[in-house]
Amino acid sequence: MKKFLWVLLVILISISLAACGGSSDTGDQGTSTSSSTQSEPAGASASKTGKKVSIEEKVIFEQNDFKVTATSLDPTGSIFGPTLDVLIENNSSKSVTVQARNSAVNGVMIDTMFSCDVAPGKKANDEITFSSSELKRAGIETIKEIQFQLHIFDADSWNTIVDSDPIVITTNADPSFVQEYNDDGVLLLDKQGFKIVAQGLDMSGSIFGAGLLVYIENNSDNDVTIQARDTSVNGFMVETIFSCDILAGKKAFDSIIFAKSDLEKNNIKEISEIELRFHIFDAKSWDTILDSESVTVTFE
Repeated sequence: MKKFLWVLLVILISISLAACGGSSDTGDQGTSTSSSTQSEPAGASASKTGKKVSIEEKVIFEQNDFKVTATSLDPTGSIFGPTLDVLIENNSSKSVTVQARNSAVNGVMIDTMFSCDVAPGKKANDEITFSSSELKRAGIETIKEIQFQLHIFDADSWNTIVDSDPIVITTNADPSFVQEYNDDGVLLLDKQGFKIVAQGLDMSGSIFGAGLLVYIENNSDNDVTIQARDTSVNGFMVETIFSCDILAGKKAFDSIIFAKSDLEKNNIKEISEIELRFHIFDAKSWDTILDSESVTVTFE
């Protein structure tokens, strides 16, 4: 639980900084061969037709003495993002914690904030919050489809009780609506069903360091984790903060963060060159799927 609270704290800090910092300086898009144009999403609030999307109340999980009902969707949600209201019923003899994992909106991996404790024989109303900053980065204005899995574990022993199959919830958005994805940028990897594109630098002054914005497609049959290895900035080796979990058939917009301490130690104030390679492994077995060759991105 301490690990979860720390992750939650990091998410809250990151979202708060993004909300208070205004527009970030994405800098050059990288290399002299290509440049990308960032989309300007308005956030996830209402559909392009002006209709506020909603869902019908529905039981989305019922197993092992647990029942979860999705009761409503608020696209404007909280200050952190849209919220899916859920009613959780614990008919077991154990105190449990219910969390959401592997979440996606319109086919894009999106982080959630949700951890609900329910005593035996009790019910709880709670909400799953989808990161507004990540929805904005992905250009998602209309929420058409939500997907996630429920992870239920014993609140005392932390032992897993059940992991649900993927749950898919469809809103009342126009069925003909098709989500568009900005895949412009510099191609870093296109192999074995994996595509990674550099889309510019984020030099906004994150507490963690500068970041390389990336767009990722997983067109393979495997749920994977993608990490960066052997990373250098302007010829100096630096540590990175980057581990992207992406389900088969999904997309992701993420950032490869370069440790602020390493940038300062090497007196790097402007980034002109990044060299790195990617390590991709199966999210369940941890078996290596692909170790890419090193690739270099340059900035003017």
